[in-house]
Amino acid sequence: MKVAVVGATGLVGSTMLQILSERNFPVTQLIPIASAKSKGKQIKFKENEYPVVTLEEGLEMKPDIALFSAGGSTSLEWAERFADAGCFVIDNSSAWRMDPTKKLVVPEVNGDTLTKADKIIANPNCSTIQMVVVLQPLHKLYHIKRVVVSTYQSVTGSGQKGVDHLLAERSGANDKQFYPHPIDMNVIPHIDVFTENGYTKEEIKMIKETCKIMGDDNIKVTATTVRVPVMGGHSESVNIEFENDFDLNTVKDTLATADGIKLVDDVQQNQYPMPLDAFGKDEVFVGRVRRDESQANTLNCWIVADNLRKGAATNAVQIAEYLVKNSLV
Repeated sequence: MKVAVVGATGLVGSTMLQILSERNFPVTQLIPIASAKSKGKQIKFKENEYPVVTLEEGLEMKPDIALFSAGGSTSLEWAERFADAGCFVIDNSSAWRMDPTKKLVVPEVNGDTLTKADKIIANPNCSTIQMVVVLQPLHKLYHIKRVVVSTYQSVTGSGQKGVDHLLAERSGANDKQFYPHPIDMNVIPHIDVFTENGYTKEEIKMIKETCKIMGDDNIKVTATTVRVPVMGGHSESVNIEFENDFDLNTVKDTLATADGIKLVDDVQQNQYPMPLDAFGKDEVFVGRVRRDESQANTLNCWIVADNLRKGAATNAVQIAEYLVKNSLV
């Protein structure tokens, strides 16, 4: 199987390569694709080295699956060309997420909707992915009415420029400014650009993507997304209102046994999810599970995941795994 990784030299692209190797995805030929300035650079994958090629060259090599992580403009220009050549495109940008003709997929939630006709498959926003993995099994039990989420998002969500900004500040330098304000010893309630209604595009992504992935436009979502000086992963404080009352023990048992989730919830022993614990792992961690005593039928929880892995690269590879497992590719 020929597998292309578009944006192979970036943070998410390099993580995709790592996860393809770790999970022993059946790659017979790797096609690392990046911009022209990276052409010829050698990418090591398992025991072999592969030269970076351009998008034109990669398309001519006719990959079976292409994992795109090179930005929305690249995806808009090239995804359909790869799909028209018979390739399954799994796109990590925002380019296709809200396109009504494209599936927006988290395998644990709606992987079963994929068919052979889905040549371009959208990978959701990182903060949305980890939240819906937790919401879905609870929605099946109690039917969710409303979600209020505040995020604490790692600088790695901004790519290498965000990481460089934080590390430069910690070293006393000021030559890597990327955010509009200092990020070290600070939090910035501003991810992506602001829109006319005062919400950022990141917040709107969470609102719209949640309903699309879960297949229920009646779920009301409101979000505040915040950048924090962390490099291990994204955290979220999530308040969930159900239509029906719930049993707290049943909620915890459901989360403890759900696919892709690890329940870490022993506050007597100071056990709860943290970015340091999620770093380098593929599960979505959930804890601080408790009833909201201010409102009926409402639950509070704390969700953490490695945003470069489950929030991006791992989810994309899992979609590819689903295609292979179900003989769609």
